[in-house]
Amino acid sequence: MADGNAMATEKLPACEKRVHHIGDLALWQRSRAYHDLIGYINGTSSAIQGIKTTDEVFESDILRKLLGIFDALSKIMEQHPPLEQPQRFGNKAYRDWAANMRDQLPTLLIEVLPAAKHKHLHELLQYLMEAFGNATRIDYGTGHELSFLFFLCALFKAEILGEQDIVSTALRLFNRYLEFVRQLQRNYNMEPAGSQGVWSLDDFQFVPFIWGSAQLAVKSPFDPAKFVDEQIINDFSEHYMFISCIDYICKVKTGHFGEHSNQLWSITAVPSWVKINQGLVKMYQKEILSKFPVIQHVYFGELMSFESVAAGTALSNARLGHVAPPPSKRICIGTPPVNLATNLVPPTPLVAPAPPPAEAINTDLNVGDSSSESSDNSVVLRPTSAQASPEGSGDKSAVSQTVGDASGAKEQQAE
Repeated sequence: MADGNAMATEKLPACEKRVHHIGDLALWQRSRAYHDLIGYINGTSSAIQGIKTTDEVFESDILRKLLGIFDALSKIMEQHPPLEQPQRFGNKAYRDWAANMRDQLPTLLIEVLPAAKHKHLHELLQYLMEAFGNATRIDYGTGHELSFLFFLCALFKAEILGEQDIVSTALRLFNRYLEFVRQLQRNYNMEPAGSQGVWSLDDFQFVPFIWGSAQLAVKSPFDPAKFVDEQIINDFSEHYMFISCIDYICKVKTGHFGEHSNQLWSITAVPSWVKINQGLVKMYQKEILSKFPVIQHVYFGELMSFESVAAGTALSNARLGHVAPPPSKRICIGTPPVNLATNLVPPTPLVAPAPPPAEAINTDLNVGDSSSESSDNSVVLRPTSAQASPEGSGDKSAVSQTVGDASGAKEQQAE
């Protein structure tokens, strides 16, 4: 451990904010980190479709140890109960919790990382510490969620997590994070950071709606028009991340759903979960990843690099509407391009999945996918196995540029 601590404290790579002006947003959108992030989000969407949050999935020892960090953070929260104070938002006890968290997190994280990966401690620690809100403002929002996405993506980039961890990282680790930050929000009455009120997707989160819609892209037990029904929420909130978010909103807000969550209400008019997922990714890029007030607070380092990708590099898209394949045959890791045929040997899956039934095979591999794989070296996490038939709801119209532009029929019903 002494060697590991020395490695972690000597010659630390720079981890700093790089977006200082509006003009820097264009550099951010051409950065390796941006491409890796989109590739990771879409690759995970492809991997978790048709899988419930409650299904048994492979969990590596590293992933279980990462889950244990949240148990330790919960114990710290017990040591700092909310104070009796008149303010509606921002219980000052959160600052004590945050200070204690920052003191203990380096030890917690270094105990999880393999000794050979301690060189990444500083960068990973920065992303993780920024993922739980701001102690000055006592608020939490999608920028803090983005920092946790950087943390997860960096774990794969550093090869601390492997391809076999793709599903469990979303359905176990990210879901545990989601539950924990909800606990923080309630316990300390944290203010939404940068909330747009009824015109935002949600006061605090965004990515669970993307991954939650991906879970429902195959074998969904209900149509999108029904996700606000009380019976659907009661029956499926534990099984699907999207419905878990709807359940949480219904518990913390009162009134008609179409009034307090207008954008989500409008999504019920979109004909399929595949279209919803595609629209949400576009909305995330436009409303979160393109906003200076969010990105100005983001840190970049060696794993999540601000260096530009090669000209012409395409962003990867999720391939949705098919039975979830085994983990992808490749993860492109590292900044310089590598020869995948000679330098990157994918791990063998622990269990070979059963092939889909013959009648389910779809020979049109372009269904649900609008682009080829990224030509550069981003984290892609994409399936390459045979695909099965898309969900049977039938898409009758294309999704709008963002999900927020979906049909306003539900808004009229709310009136």
